[in-house]
Amino acid sequence: MRTIFLLPTAFLLLLLSSCREEKQPAVPAPPPVKPQEAAAVPTAPQQPGCQGCHAETQLDAPHDFACADCHQGDSSTNNRQLAHQGLRTRPAAPESMAAVCGRCHAEQAAGCAQSGHFTLRNEVNLIRSQFGLEPVSSSLRDIPEPNNPPQSKEDLVNDLLRRRCLRCHPGTAGDSYPLTQRGTGCAACHLRTTDGKLDSHAFSLPGEQQCLSCHYGNRVGGDFAGMHEHDLGSDFRSPQVTKAPHLRPYGVEQHDLAQDIHRQRGLTCLDCHSGAELSGKQAAVSCAACHDPQPGQIPPLKNLRQEGGQLMLTGRADGKEHPVPRLQHPAHAQYGGKVACQVCHAQWSFNDQGTHLLLTYSSDTDAWSSLTVQSNAEAEAFLAGSEEKPVMRDTLTGEKKPGVWLQGYGLRRWENMLIRQDKDGMIKVFRPLLDLRLSAADGQGAIIGGFDSIAGNSDGLLPYTPHTTGPAGLFYEQRFLRLLAPQD
Repeated sequence: MRTIFLLPTAFLLLLLSSCREEKQPAVPAPPPVKPQEAAAVPTAPQQPGCQGCHAETQLDAPHDFACADCHQGDSSTNNRQLAHQGLRTRPAAPESMAAVCGRCHAEQAAGCAQSGHFTLRNEVNLIRSQFGLEPVSSSLRDIPEPNNPPQSKEDLVNDLLRRRCLRCHPGTAGDSYPLTQRGTGCAACHLRTTDGKLDSHAFSLPGEQQCLSCHYGNRVGGDFAGMHEHDLGSDFRSPQVTKAPHLRPYGVEQHDLAQDIHRQRGLTCLDCHSGAELSGKQAAVSCAACHDPQPGQIPPLKNLRQEGGQLMLTGRADGKEHPVPRLQHPAHAQYGGKVACQVCHAQWSFNDQGTHLLLTYSSDTDAWSSLTVQSNAEAEAFLAGSEEKPVMRDTLTGEKKPGVWLQGYGLRRWENMLIRQDKDGMIKVFRPLLDLRLSAADGQGAIIGGFDSIAGNSDGLLPYTPHTTGPAGLFYEQRFLRLLAPQD
């Protein structure tokens, strides 16, 4: 009996002990750390040098240099002010690329700096010639700085070039639209950016993104991707919106037209336009050089080779092998020496007739309420009221000057390609590249110096190679037969 009594007693004592433990007050939480005390808590030491602040910057293996090798500054300190003394923010820019990139790539940097693709001298001199002005040399800096307001036709043309036309030259970082911002100099082509910020420091061959950051807006290259700008007038754009913002990656909404067949097959710009061509060391490759090679001819492209009787092109972007079809249709033998390839094979071409450009010093924007989209961010900022006065920067100096260039078109179409005979006798596709009308108005809207829709010396039509290649249609001959002599 005694043993039986002790067992329940022990169990009761254990239960009471447990209850007493549960009722014990909780241990109080430590008081919050004061800000001055938190600052005193030791942290991991910051890595010395540039990587201490720019730890996310990743370099590719061939360019794994110390940051200061290209950017200068002081890499021995984490103090921002001291580290950035003498900093070179854009070492690949035109003014620096010979000294920086040229240390390892001297031949490429020198050749690129003199190439037409880099200097845009052909485009600049075509416009100057259209208005009766002497050509400039190989440097854009040779475009004279104009009087402001313009005192002569030369002032007007030079102002147009420096403030409206040259936003794509490699000395600028592009316009401020999402897909038109890029690096400068060598970085414009060899570094990738997103919304104007570097994706990485990994240098690479130019991709389509870099090419289209300049070659957009109804210029060669945009057609390769099937892009054709809507008209600038609000009634001719979609979506039909009032002032609600929406994304315009290239500044103006785009018609989605047929892409070039080479792009449809996965090829890119560099598959036909090599670095040697773009740097001015080699002439552009013709269609026949790939599609109708002559016996013993050396392939014009490094990624083109012959296997037996078949030409094969290795795509630079996808690495795939693409068989190159040879010319077999009898029309090539019949018309090849008289008709350019794209007369038959272009699916469409740009046809912007009557490009009207007004340099205005007036703050009155009411007349432009339906043309607030300008494919130029500075002009749009002025028309939207973001800028109180009409100002636009000189793309060669970066200086903002009074007056803003506004633009409109008489006609924007892609149907009815313009086909005519060139001076060399070949029948080619043409487009009104130089169909320009220049005007200038003062702060009260009055015409300056008689500059009222000043036209150039010709109809503005120039031969053009549409990058919209496709199969020739059933009635391809109807495009050019009227231009051939009866015996042909």
